[in-house]
Amino acid sequence: MQNKFLIATVAAHPKDYHETTEVAKKELNGSARPALSDHVANMGSYEVIFLGYPNWWGTMPMAIFTFLEEYNFAGKTIVPFCTHEGSGMGRSESDIKKLCPQATVLKGLAIHGTHVATAKDSIVQWIKREAK
Repeated sequence: MQNKFLIATVAAHPKDYHETTEVAKKELNGSARPALSDHVANMGSYEVIFLGYPNWWGTMPMAIFTFLEEYNFAGKTIVPFCTHEGSGMGRSESDIKKLCPQATVLKGLAIHGTHVATAKDSIVQWIKREAK
């Protein structure tokens, strides 16, 4: 089963990148848990979750924290991937492991934001490696 689910917040972030990162910084510093605009109705039917997000301030956005705390990921495999502007995966993998201690968290893929348009080969190789 291949389904896509967009983790989006009730309150939208600004369209400007720098304004968005400032909102993200405030959310991180306040350990915010933004309300999500939608929810997965049948999380129990998934075994593997590819979890994508931007790396803001060394970890994933606080909405991802909200998402991970909303469901039981025991026995599931989480495969993280992110875009970043220099900090790679940051501490996001360890944050996922803390939030989902009974899940298997595979090594993630970090793609520099300026290389996203040309990252297809890297992504395909990573997926093939993680699918083994």
